[in-house]
Amino acid sequence: MSELFEAVSDLLYREAAFIDRCQWSEWLELFTEDVQYWIPCWDDDGKLTGDPQSEISLIFYDSRKGLEDRVVRIRSGFSAASVTMPRTCHQVTNIRIEKAVGDSLEVGAAWTAHSYHLGQTKIFYGFYDYRLRRVNDAWRICSKKITIVNDVIPTLLDIFSV
Repeated sequence: MSELFEAVSDLLYREAAFIDRCQWSEWLELFTEDVQYWIPCWDDDGKLTGDPQSEISLIFYDSRKGLEDRVVRIRSGFSAASVTMPRTCHQVTNIRIEKAVGDSLEVGAAWTAHSYHLGQTKIFYGFYDYRLRRVNDAWRICSKKITIVNDVIPTLLDIFSV
């Protein structure tokens, strides 16, 4: 396995583990300041919305500040979606480096997220599309698009759900 593929895989696996272990500070460190974190919606004709600035999204943050804000609310105990925190297990598979240009990578992966909360188990699955950037000799996430394939969502959706 190439060193680049190992580094990319490690980054994606660490991100999933940090979410599952509620290691929010470590999770946030994986993102660049200008990260775009986006979960588009499916529209009526079975296509994903294409522009988070002008179309409905399930979640959209246009900087790490937005993610930091969300983490503050999760930690505070004042977030309805995270009182009591669900127990999650994220699995990342089929990792592919789609394009490499200089210090930038486009990466795709498949994912499954299992969640247990208040006696109920839920499963979400779909695709991740990342743009990674090399920052101070480490790969960081500068864009993450999360496509949820089973988008009939029976509960609140949050950053730890997918």
